[in-house]
Amino acid sequence: AQSAAADSAGSAPGGRPAAQSAPAAEDLSAEPKRRGPTMIGVPFERRSTVRVGLIGLGNRGGSMIDLFLAVPGVRVVALCDIVKEKAARAAAKVTAAGQPMPAVYTNGEDDFENLCARGDIDFVYVATSWDWHFEMCRTAMLSGKHVGVECPLAMELHQLWELVNLSERTRRHCMQLENCCYGRNEMRVLRMAHAGLFGDLLHAAGAYNHDLRALLFDPVYYENGWRRQWHTRLRGDIYSTHGLGPVANYLDVNRGDRAVRITSVGSPSLGLAAYRKEHVPPGDPSWKESYIEADRTISLIQTAKGRVIRLEHDVSTPHPYSRVNSLGGTKGLFEDYPERIYIEPDHTDDQWGDFGKYAHWDHWLWKEHANPPGGHGGMDYILIFRLMQSLRLGLVPDFDVYDAATWTAPVPLSNASIKAKGAPQEFPDFTRGLWRHKRPGMDSRKPEE
Repeated sequence: AQSAAADSAGSAPGGRPAAQSAPAAEDLSAEPKRRGPTMIGVPFERRSTVRVGLIGLGNRGGSMIDLFLAVPGVRVVALCDIVKEKAARAAAKVTAAGQPMPAVYTNGEDDFENLCARGDIDFVYVATSWDWHFEMCRTAMLSGKHVGVECPLAMELHQLWELVNLSERTRRHCMQLENCCYGRNEMRVLRMAHAGLFGDLLHAAGAYNHDLRALLFDPVYYENGWRRQWHTRLRGDIYSTHGLGPVANYLDVNRGDRAVRITSVGSPSLGLAAYRKEHVPPGDPSWKESYIEADRTISLIQTAKGRVIRLEHDVSTPHPYSRVNSLGGTKGLFEDYPERIYIEPDHTDDQWGDFGKYAHWDHWLWKEHANPPGGHGGMDYILIFRLMQSLRLGLVPDFDVYDAATWTAPVPLSNASIKAKGAPQEFPDFTRGLWRHKRPGMDSRKPEE
């Protein structure tokens, strides 16, 4: 058996049991019966110290533990990974930071269940390969723990609904830890949008266009090629949350608007096979694989207010990194990669303006942490800092299980749309009608300690 407690850039588990699969005739838009009160607006319990358990200690989890240890008021209690060396390295970081030796779980692919069962953990962090996200979130909530997971939340729509229902039934938060929502540009644009600088909002775009070909065929980075294998299984946008999360925040999706339907198209799948032919020696296990994932997936989402969101996904062809990250309204437009802005009345000459001149609109988190540690330009630290702060102070989280399910839903929906030759797929209303009510999100005020 492969590792279930491996990082999303580390060891890979085997496929999920057949019992986890959705029924063949599943209605993708079907709304199951609510199993408990909504989790909208539900605060964490206030606590002086946040006790954390981490599942998955490869490239992602093994680096994110540094940020948990860097935030005041956080104690790393337990660690889990099937690879004992990874767990040992992470445990050494904990003790080097002056904390007690954490409990370590390395006894097989189901040992994460024992971590979740502990009575001294408040929050479980999951950074494993995608097949295991659903099961680990489910187990954490059933064990009475709040849980946050690296993207995507789950790979099937019925799993998203089950996690929504479990969050409501167990009264535990289940969160998509979308670091891109905490990028400096993203948080600045969010505040500007809410202040009306873009006028009435009309359209937005997000993407994950990242040339991963070398890493996808690296025998170590994605152990046993687990991430590449998804290109043999689905044709849609299999990594939607980096693009959708930030722009959903701009448009107040689930907070006054909602995603209604999605239509997706995909290009031929040629990039990985071409790269393999040029760079991978004969006899490599990858030569037995047939790739069906579109090299470039483009999706259009319509919202209840008639706005349009464009999503893109491309990890199989040569191109510079881009999440696109754009927002347009009746007063102008922001576009990222490179960052540029054009809004009236500041700009009237058909020339892009300097986005740097709007730094005074930065979110308080970026004003307070101007040079945060960690990767991805500091957004990882901002995410962990804010999450742990919310847990300590008993705040309502910046985003919830309804956001997690909405941001991840394009994974199965785009695949279904492409299979149906671009036919629109109805977006589930995970809030069950409560999206109509305005409520706070990531555009937060600095709390009093």
